[in-house]
Amino acid sequence: MNFEAFLSNTETRNHSHPWGQVQLISGGILEMEAQGTRFLAPPHLAIWVPAGVMHTSYNRKPLSYCSLNIAQQLTAHFPSCTSLIKITPIVSSIIDDFRSRKVSIAHSVQDKRLVQVLLDQLATRDIQHHFLPSSDNKYLAQILAAVEENPLDNTSLAKWAEKVHTTERTLARHCQSELGMSFTEWRLRVRYLYSMELLRKGHSVKEVALTLGYRQASPFIAMFKKYAGHTPEQYKSKLR
Repeated sequence: MNFEAFLSNTETRNHSHPWGQVQLISGGILEMEAQGTRFLAPPHLAIWVPAGVMHTSYNRKPLSYCSLNIAQQLTAHFPSCTSLIKITPIVSSIIDDFRSRKVSIAHSVQDKRLVQVLLDQLATRDIQHHFLPSSDNKYLAQILAAVEENPLDNTSLAKWAEKVHTTERTLARHCQSELGMSFTEWRLRVRYLYSMELLRKGHSVKEVALTLGYRQASPFIAMFKKYAGHTPEQYKSKLR
C-alpha cells in the first residue's frame, strides 16, 4: 500500500505493473488513460488496473493518493479490464486507518485481516466503465469540451444541435451510443465534479447549490448524494 500527496498538474509516464493495482484518491479527481479509454475518478470511485495494462494518470488539482498493489494470483475475482469500482464506507475506513498509522505493509494478524476485508470489498463485478465518458464524435467532441470548460453552461441540446449543424434527435442518439447516457445526465456529472471543487475551496453547501442553478440546497444535496453516497456536508467534514 502506497500513500502519496500529489501536487497540482502531476502526470505519471505511460507504464504497467506485473501486479494488479487499485488507485484511490481524496480531495480531487484522478484522470487516467488506459486501454484506449479516459477514466475520471472522483473520491467515491477507485480505478482498478489489471496486471500488464499500460496506463498514465494526471491530476489537475492537489490530491491525496493511495495505491494498493495486489499480486496477480489474488485478482481472480477482480474485473478483467480497467474499471471504476465504487468505494464502500468500509474501504474508506480501512484506508483512513492505515494512512493514519502509516501502515504500508500489513505485518500484524489484525492488519492482515483488514487487508483481506479490503480485497473482499474491492473484488466486485459491480463496476462502471466510465464516470464521465468522452467521445471524438465530430458532433459531440466540441460540445463536451465546452461543457467541461464551463460546467455552468445551460445551452440546451437543441441549441447545441443548431451550433454544430445537426438535429437534436441526432445528438441525443449519439449521446446514448457514444456516452451510454443522456446529455442531461452527462452534464449533471460534470456539475457534480465541479461542485466538489467548489466545496474544497470552502464554499458552503448553499452557495454551491445556488452557483449550480438550484433555487435551494435540497435538490443539490440529493444529486450529490446520488453520486458520492454521502452528503456535501459529510464530504466537507472528510476534507477537514
